[in-house]
Amino acid sequence: MARRQQMADRALRPAMRSPGRPIPARHVEREFWRLIAQGKSTEDAAVAIGVSVPVGSRWFRHAGGMTPLPLAEPTGRYLSFAEREELALLRARGLGVRAIAREMGRDPSTISRELRRNAATRGGKLEYRATVAQWKAQMAAKRPKPAKLATNPRLCAYVRERLSGELTRPDGTAVPGPPTTWKGLNKPHRADRRWAKAWSPEQISQRLVVDFPDDEDMRISHEAIYQALYIEGRGALKRELVACLRTGRALRKPRERARNRPQGHVTPDVVLSERPAEAEDRAVPGHWEGDLIIGLHRSAIGTVVERTSRYTLLVHLPRLEGYGIEPPVKNGPALGGYGAIAMKDALESTMGSMPAGLLRSLTWDRGKELSAHAQFTIDTGIKVFFADPHSPWQRATNENTNGLLRQYFPKGTDLSRWTLDDLLAVQDALNSRPRKVLGWKTPAEALDEQLRSLPHAGVATTG
Repeated sequence: MARRQQMADRALRPAMRSPGRPIPARHVEREFWRLIAQGKSTEDAAVAIGVSVPVGSRWFRHAGGMTPLPLAEPTGRYLSFAEREELALLRARGLGVRAIAREMGRDPSTISRELRRNAATRGGKLEYRATVAQWKAQMAAKRPKPAKLATNPRLCAYVRERLSGELTRPDGTAVPGPPTTWKGLNKPHRADRRWAKAWSPEQISQRLVVDFPDDEDMRISHEAIYQALYIEGRGALKRELVACLRTGRALRKPRERARNRPQGHVTPDVVLSERPAEAEDRAVPGHWEGDLIIGLHRSAIGTVVERTSRYTLLVHLPRLEGYGIEPPVKNGPALGGYGAIAMKDALESTMGSMPAGLLRSLTWDRGKELSAHAQFTIDTGIKVFFADPHSPWQRATNENTNGLLRQYFPKGTDLSRWTLDDLLAVQDALNSRPRKVLGWKTPAEALDEQLRSLPHAGVATTG
């Protein structure tokens, strides 16, 4: 009887490949993606659940950074891995099917079917082991369902046309655009990108209701389109089509990971809330804001602006010896010119030309280029504070100044070609330009008024 039931089970289930070492259970993978959603790195999440870092990286890469399975645990209809472990222990004690069912609070037919279908058979006899049983159950499960785009060619063609369709002239001829090659990078760099219609998944999803109001088969959510693009194995849309999205990312970045980006150089004593209250209303001079403007090939220029007078200082950041010749060294010096030590020295040299009475505090972005701020404070006496993440309005004066500087240093250009004399010329031009916020005074004139109001003021270099 048992033999006939076993053969009937095999007839309903296709042959399975040998598992080798059983893959981690679904609840382990769920915990991995739960940690990713909380902002953990791939390495930390893999170590936390007990799998190797390469396995965790492969999960994340193959899923395109998206959760490929629901985080909610399955309902009690199916045996969980914990129940299978309990079943294996009870079976090892020699209990029968009905006794095990009573202990576990399950129907005897459920236990009997589990022992027949998911037992290990490699040794030539039926031996129930929880890990093998879990693997067999996962392989036989009907989830995840096939992607809707893979089973509906008409819907797939509509989505593909709106996403990656060619641009056309008014006469209908196609416009190929610039030649491009998809490299699978996580985000597009400053280079030519593929020309396409480039509808967003949300636009496609909502437009389907307008174009096919009575056809329920022509419906798909924007999240399903993202999954078809990012998750390998869905088989509906080619992975290269992510280049048609606005961001162009090959991997989707979890939102919490961006929020929880580790920034060990920002300690509680240097956050913006600890900045003196006198810096807020701009009544007291000497409080500065700073940041970098970035160019091609890891080039940058430092910008520092005084909050009251809007006086601007440009920090020259030349590349260090060996850049482009010596291979980069992990945890070694940043040869691009704006590593922590190089940034500290350049900023110290630039701000050292100002009188001590005008050097009270410096508010910086969260960039790691100023991670040596503690030593900078010791050397100069200028207390450094860092703005909150994703809060550029807390450094509004500096952000506005950087926008003005882009007239001279546009995005997508190499900023390393400019010498210190070139920067001083631009600095003088900006500080000699009348400003509406200053009553049409220039920042240099406003700074001179501040200097005259200081006791024992020295002579400042105002250009």
